[in-house]
This record gives sequence, structure tokens and C-alpha cells, in this order.
Amino acid sequence: MGILNWLSKSGPDFQKLPAGSFTVDRHGSVLTTTVGSEFSRRRLGDIGREVLSLFHAARAAQMPLTGLDLNFAGLHIAAREMQGGAIIFLSPQNPLAASPPAEKERP
Repeated sequence: MGILNWLSKSGPDFQKLPAGSFTVDRHGSVLTTTVGSEFSRRRLGDIGREVLSLFHAARAAQMPLTGLDLNFAGLHIAAREMQGGAIIFLSPQNPLAASPPAEKERP
């Protein structure tokens, strides 16, 4: 009977990476979202606050920054600043996707 218990154990619980977009106000509160409900709004707020802190740091350093593109742990994050807040686009990257075939050298 012990083997039946071992076989009935489920594997590790994987969380699907989010896909969609959302907007945050100047305080990092999520206003609107197209990201699925399986990804918590608290996590979206965390991402939004980090993006806003990058925009604020760039402004403090007098560097013009209105948008950014980040690749983080299989997740592509693109953001654009909007009147104190931001719009953020999330899309998972497939690390197993085949790279485009290399061109053959001509003799």
C-alpha cells in the first residue's frame, strides 16, 4: 500500500507566468488589468512599484527615460511612463523556442 501513496503524490506546483497588460497610478496601485486572475494583484502592484522606481531614479539622475524593456527570469516586461503612472506589458518568453536557422554559407 505504501507504493500507492507514493504514486498518488502530485508533482511540484508550477505557476504559469502572466501575460497581458496593466496600468498603475503614481503610487503603484493597479488601476486596470488584462492579466488573468490566477496572478495576484499584489504581485502586479509589486512589479508596478519597481517599474515606477526605475522611472523616478532616471528622472533624479536627469536621464530621459520614457520606456523600458526588461527580460527577467523568462518574463519580458515592457513599460511606458504615463503622467506619473505607467502602463506595463507582461509576456512570458519560451526558453525552448528554436532560434532561427542560420544562413548557409555560399561557396
